[in-house]
Amino acid sequence: MITRRDIVVAVIAAACTGVLVMARQDKKPVMSSRAITWDSLKVEPTNVGERRQVFQDPTPTLDELEMHITTLNAGQSPHPPHTHPDEELLIVKEGNIESVLEGKTTPLGPGGIIFHASNQPHTVRNTGTAPATYYVIKWNPPGMLKARQDSK
Repeated sequence: MITRRDIVVAVIAAACTGVLVMARQDKKPVMSSRAITWDSLKVEPTNVGERRQVFQDPTPTLDELEMHITTLNAGQSPHPPHTHPDEELLIVKEGNIESVLEGKTTPLGPGGIIFHASNQPHTVRNTGTAPATYYVIKWNPPGMLKARQDSK
């Protein structure tokens, strides 16, 4: 015979299962190893040049790993100096850019590397007469995305 206790336990178990299933559906699958060709990346025009989104997914060790490639037209900057809690690397592919870190400028050409630490003001600007392209790699360690959502 089914008792009231059996029904209560079954309802609680079903509710918990439903919550876990819904929570899992909101999460992206963990990114596995991959090789990506330049030609496979979709080019998205922007007001200052163009952008290629490579990926933005969780990995086995990070809440999120994001990579995109920005091409800036001559004289352009992607944004005014700003800050964000995540850290990022920029690697210059081609052209000439100027890194602006807390008001200090540094010229960089192909192969130049910039590290933007958490919450430090930064921007870049294309100082050349031709487009400049650079790779942007950002990461969010475990707990960072949730902390950012909770603070909103």
